[in-house]
Amino acid sequence: MKQNIILLHGLFGSLSNWKHVINNFNDTFIIHTPEIPIYDDHNENILDFLVNDLKKYIDSRNLKNLVLVGNSLGGHLAILYTNRYPEKVIKLVLTGSSGLYENYSIGSFPRRHDYSYIQHQVANTFYDSKCATKELVDEVFEILSDNKKCFKIIKTAKITQRSYTTDILPGIDLPVLLIWGIEDRITPKSVAEEFKLLLPHAKLVYLSECGHAPMMEKPNEFNKALMEFLNC
Repeated sequence: MKQNIILLHGLFGSLSNWKHVINNFNDTFIIHTPEIPIYDDHNENILDFLVNDLKKYIDSRNLKNLVLVGNSLGGHLAILYTNRYPEKVIKLVLTGSSGLYENYSIGSFPRRHDYSYIQHQVANTFYDSKCATKELVDEVFEILSDNKKCFKIIKTAKITQRSYTTDILPGIDLPVLLIWGIEDRITPKSVAEEFKLLLPHAKLVYLSECGHAPMMEKPNEFNKALMEFLNC
């Protein structure tokens, strides 16, 4: 029976962020890419809402023995879900995960209608600014031009920055792989090192010349590290 892998994108991410992982693993694993409903209306703490939504996705499909792979906010959600439902998860992969520290100067995006400013902010996500394609910049620009979506982004970012996972990480008693870009400016390598110290069974893999989204910027190296982890 094929192993189930759930890929969780970040705050400004989308399912396309995982295209290289999907293409590489789709033949040998069952890949799930749920859309994280950041913009939905609700009355809960946003992180609780998103974890509950992930639970509904998993329960509705009766998924078990899961590998959760999360980037940025997606990593944060993977940590919270694993802490609450440890019987469901067998392995955890975090890349540029929030939950300890994020260098996000989001504020209220006073220049959110300035395309060149947004282009610079998107480029800052990567080591190689060429990864900030026009398609990617257009997607972020469109999100921030929508007042409701922009408000949701800002609110979610502020809550995640205040919601530390320090206390729960030592209780995550399963294999964890940390894949980190050495040049990550949003969750710097010191964050990866702290994750490794706090998680009982963590392995840390650094990718050089790589920023906050290793699965996009260094897909071959990312996939190699992930495959080795899944096969061990």
